Amino acid sequence: MRGLIALALTALAALAALLMVGHSLSAPSPGAVGSPPEDLPAVTVRIATRSGYVAGWLATGKPHGGAVLLMHGLRASRLQMLERARFLWKAGYTVLLIDLASHGESSGTRITFGAHEKEGASSALAFLAQQFPGERIGVIGVSLGAASLVLSTPRPAPAAVVLESMYPTIGEAVANRLRMRLGAPGAWLAPLLMYQLPLLAGASPRELRPVEQAAALHSPTLVISGAVDLHTPAAETRRIYAALPGPKELWLIEGAAHVDLHAVAPAEYERRVGAFFATHLHPPQR
Repeated sequence: MRGLIALALTALAALAALLMVGHSLSAPSPGAVGSPPEDLPAVTVRIATRSGYVAGWLATGKPHGGAVLLMHGLRASRLQMLERARFLWKAGYTVLLIDLASHGESSGTRITFGAHEKEGASSALAFLAQQFPGERIGVIGVSLGAASLVLSTPRPAPAAVVLESMYPTIGEAVANRLRMRLGAPGAWLAPLLMYQLPLLAGASPRELRPVEQAAALHSPTLVISGAVDLHTPAAETRRIYAALPGPKELWLIEGAAHVDLHAVAPAEYERRVGAFFATHLHPPQR
């Protein structure tokens, strides 16, 4: 009897631990962002979404120079995208940096791994199209920002997209992270966390599979990831790349993990991304 009681208590403790992990993963990441830096002449904007709003900075570039939406990764804010915004604005692009839902200064009570964050992507793209009619619009999304863009199935499709360190499915993303922290047995716990997803995110694991939604993204796309990223291994990045139907490029950065890829190789990043956007966002010369 004592053995059964001990086993039951152990099972209850394990269940409680899993529930705590699930809630910690989806807990919001709010924080004051402050004013735009002096070297980026931006204004603060608040863009309405279906369930709230996203906050951001908008810096206007040269007329007919193109516009770029920048979306950060998990538990970050628009500040993560600041260096990318600086180089793009200096090149003449209008830049819009937003805080995803439940991050930074945007509304939201739960991180939903793209289920609700995609609303911010859709609303921000519509905002740029309305404010800058005729401009070609590009997107840089990092990790959760990339998944949010792909899951939003944008219509019309952006003129150019950069996807950085994007997870293929939420199941693989969670399994990879548990494996990193707990070893091989950690991946066995992923299905148990997935059972919580509808409650925590309001979406099923089937709805959070960007690799499948990628087949609907016909934009020219540059896929970037770290070659030694354990959160999203190179094999998973290649699957995402293979799923994209439009013109595409792949850049696996040697020695880079799941980190800020602009910070790892800033000169090469700006050269490659700059050339990619110049090709697709600048109208042809007449």
